[in-house]
Amino acid sequence: MPQPKSLAEHIKSHQPQAIRQRLQDGAHSSYLRDFVYGAIDGTVTTFAIVSAVAGAGFDSGIVIVMGIANLLGDGFSMAASNYLGIRAEQQQKQSLRRMEEMHIERYPEGEKEEIREIFRQKGFEGNDLERVVEVITADVNQWVDTMLTDEFGVALEGPNPLKAAFTTFAAFVLVGSLPLLAFAYQWLSPIGLENPYLWSTVITSGAFFAVGAAKSWFITLPWYREGLETLLVGSMAAGLAYLAGAMFSGVAV
Repeated sequence: MPQPKSLAEHIKSHQPQAIRQRLQDGAHSSYLRDFVYGAIDGTVTTFAIVSAVAGAGFDSGIVIVMGIANLLGDGFSMAASNYLGIRAEQQQKQSLRRMEEMHIERYPEGEKEEIREIFRQKGFEGNDLERVVEVITADVNQWVDTMLTDEFGVALEGPNPLKAAFTTFAAFVLVGSLPLLAFAYQWLSPIGLENPYLWSTVITSGAFFAVGAAKSWFITLPWYREGLETLLVGSMAAGLAYLAGAMFSGVAV
């Protein structure tokens, strides 16, 4: 879990020059959500396939082929969906911006009244309220930005869709490949491995817990709670898939 700043560091970071520089640099998009989403989903879906195939009684070669197919196919699908989702949000924001610019051009007094009401609800009144409206509406870009954030609830800054997609795909493939390691070892090693599904279960459980625990570093929540929550969700998905595989094992063979 990240350590809080010391009092001296806190004071230094709130000096006028430091504040000005931090605001000029702008907000930095976090790709933690994309990594956690990809890692957990990749591990869950791959282990679910491993569980289903193992439950049906197939050998390690089949497990590996189906697992790799899931990693590449579903991983790319998730990355593409993430990319398109973020692009859609960007396009929506651009559309809203154009609409607000048109409204300001056609009916500035009505748009000023919206700014007035926004800041009235924030507690401004009288001369202070009118001064705020005057300052905000003196700059069209600032005017539109205010309308986007306060009227539509749109964030002005957002993640890069390509970076988000790559983060999702990389996490999906890298962490999602862990459930296959035991089966790959059994398939490649001359001495084999007794009960690879048991080893896969142990490795996957550790991966679930580690991803959840790592997430807690960024959100300042107890690492053991986040780890156990992720482990529980993954175990439920894997258990259902294993039961499905066991139920239909007679049909498959």
